[in-house]
Amino acid sequence: MEKKKVYDITIIGGGIVGAATFYQLQKQYPHLKILLIEKEDTLAAHQTGHNSGVIHSGLYYKPGSKKAINCVKGRRALVKFAQENNVKHDVCGKVVVATDEAELPHLDKIFSNGLANDTEGIEKITGDQVREIEPNCEGIAGIRVPCTGIIDFVGATEKMAELALGIQPTSKVVLGEAFENMLEEGEVSKFKTSKNTYYSKHFIFCGGLQSDRLAKNDGVDSEMQIVGFRGDYYELEDHAKHKVKHLIYPVPNPAFPFLGVHFTRMVDGNIECGPNAVFTFKREGYGKTDFDLKDTADALSYGGTWKLFAKHWKFGLDEYKRAFSKRLFLNRLQRLIPSLEMDDLRPGRAGVRAMALGPDGDMIDDFKIEYKNNSIHVLNAPSPAATACLAIGEDIVEMASSHFGLS
Repeated sequence: MEKKKVYDITIIGGGIVGAATFYQLQKQYPHLKILLIEKEDTLAAHQTGHNSGVIHSGLYYKPGSKKAINCVKGRRALVKFAQENNVKHDVCGKVVVATDEAELPHLDKIFSNGLANDTEGIEKITGDQVREIEPNCEGIAGIRVPCTGIIDFVGATEKMAELALGIQPTSKVVLGEAFENMLEEGEVSKFKTSKNTYYSKHFIFCGGLQSDRLAKNDGVDSEMQIVGFRGDYYELEDHAKHKVKHLIYPVPNPAFPFLGVHFTRMVDGNIECGPNAVFTFKREGYGKTDFDLKDTADALSYGGTWKLFAKHWKFGLDEYKRAFSKRLFLNRLQRLIPSLEMDDLRPGRAGVRAMALGPDGDMIDDFKIEYKNNSIHVLNAPSPAATACLAIGEDIVEMASSHFGLS
């Protein structure tokens, strides 16, 4: 009988957090045999490949939080990684623009956050200075954020996996296989995917939109649940691209867990406008009418979902209207660039954000990672997780070193 191959660590989930964890683990422990399992046929198929492609600065996050610390640390590491490995990126900078007097107090607050979080180079600017940077943008004040950038997150994910495999040839990336279950057999667990059976000593789950289900499958007791919110984008037509030079963000409404509709110059030369934020009836559904019975039943049978709806129903209704009305979407965009017209916009792509909700309907704001026997579960890694991926990977390596007793 052929001797079974046992991996030291198996990582479930091939988004950028999973790939960064793979890369950081393999660098720290080059002798370990590590398996990365991804259910789709490509890496970075969901949140990583459908986000706005922005390297976030650390401006918005509560000082001292894991989000704030890892965003700034991770941003610097990610830019360095991109420079060293020819990953397409551009540290182009952005402006956060206030268009109304009522937004000025929160503009001041996020500027203070940026200073506390060591977001280098930020400065308050006047409306005239906003127009010097973005001539088509109208605002009364703003923040210039020179360290914000854009990047090919899919390319970065693929490069991290490639470099990890180059360190240890017996490690492996498996695509197109969904994790199903595992059975502990002493120091080694047998686990099944949709296609094969494998053996591993330890597991790290980076399941993104499926993180709560993977945790429940493993017996992790967590009250939180993932609820999906889809974000739709428009793109500027070629004749209108000159209206956006860098990245333009509004002052986010502090009552809602989203940054608002913004303009992003992408690394492929396109300019995206969005996203909105609407409850989705399918966690991995990117069409406006996509539906999955299990995803819908799970979300609508959870009390936290209804409490969120009750708190923010007016906001949610406005977002849904914009999802089906180009005119309403344009109206929101015109708050920042009044000269935009209907024929400047064409429909773009969409993404789905994994929002972790507590039973009280409040969003779990910070990163959340828990242990269970021979497993580590990344339960919540919202934006800026892609920016912070290398820092999150370092944190997981430290956890794994202690929890798994790695040497």
